[in-house]
Amino acid sequence: MGRSARRAYDLQDIEIVPSRRTRTSQEVSTAWQLDAYRFEIPLVTHPTDAIVSPASAIRIGQLGGLGVLNAEGLWGRHADPESALAQLVDAVAKEDVPGAVRLLQRLHTAPIRDDLLAEALRPVREAGVTVAARVSPQRARELTPALLAAGVEILFVQGTIISAEHVSASEREPLNLKQFINDLDVPVVAGGVGDYRTAMHLMRTGAAGVLVGYGQSLATTTDAVLGIGVPMATAIVDAAAARRDYLDETGGRYVHVIADGGITCSGDIAKAIACGADAVMLGEQLADADDAPASGLYWTPAAAHPSLPRSELIGLEPAGHNLDTVLFGPADWPDGSVNLFGALRRAMAKTGYSDLKEFQRVGLTIRR
Repeated sequence: MGRSARRAYDLQDIEIVPSRRTRTSQEVSTAWQLDAYRFEIPLVTHPTDAIVSPASAIRIGQLGGLGVLNAEGLWGRHADPESALAQLVDAVAKEDVPGAVRLLQRLHTAPIRDDLLAEALRPVREAGVTVAARVSPQRARELTPALLAAGVEILFVQGTIISAEHVSASEREPLNLKQFINDLDVPVVAGGVGDYRTAMHLMRTGAAGVLVGYGQSLATTTDAVLGIGVPMATAIVDAAAARRDYLDETGGRYVHVIADGGITCSGDIAKAIACGADAVMLGEQLADADDAPASGLYWTPAAAHPSLPRSELIGLEPAGHNLDTVLFGPADWPDGSVNLFGALRRAMAKTGYSDLKEFQRVGLTIRR
């Protein structure tokens, strides 16, 4: 009594409705464009050291996606990050998850060095793929100059929950996201958000894209630790509604919506796009590839929080596939874990849509 709550839905609660036509999957385009940068598949990687190294960022870029390096992770703190990753893999292999979390926290006490960030990003830039990096709102002003000097072309300002207005009575002035974005010459993607109002506020800061969600996966514990979360289908639809209204408000400025979390299989990628996402941010789906940096281990950046980690370090079963196969097949198991974007292309073809923007108009039903 006296309170009300919305009914909200996860991606697993909805299904896509076929239309009156179908088309050949070879004639379907999965390309999208963020500012001046075109990508052949709507893939952005979750910025965790578990799946993004300089080498994997290059390969993802060559395959048509966008690899986002965590500027506050191991590659900017340690001269030998591979050794640090091996220690983490060994700790999890011994089933010492609390020890692995403590080790990750300890590894993140090392200072971030501009020279190590530059060295990590240099091969990505030289490979000719789009260079992207993630910073937290707390360290955005501090790290961005070094990242821009190292050649970052798209900057992600990402936290578990982010807003356009952070209120603080401390001596440290909080980040003014609108001013910060306006002072930069590169596009900024900001998030995560879970509701219409916050998405609209972030769009009004000048962000080129908004992240919806906080990377919900088998590893994340944000809902258990903080009690915060919005089912992804509802969160994406709300952010897409904010994008539509902001487009009208500005007379044509389009802000991209990127879904981060709640995706367990290729069908969920299609559903996220159908709900209004322009792209998806994937993490654990790429972690069990044979060429993933952490050898099947997965966590999110929130695992390294010094006092309140909100992600476990989990070990995934090796799938026997490289990154190319995970993204484009051929699949040898019918569970939607392999050939992720081949499946998206086929879903679009089976419902008669030729590109991602058209596919955002597909019909949806609710299971319950």
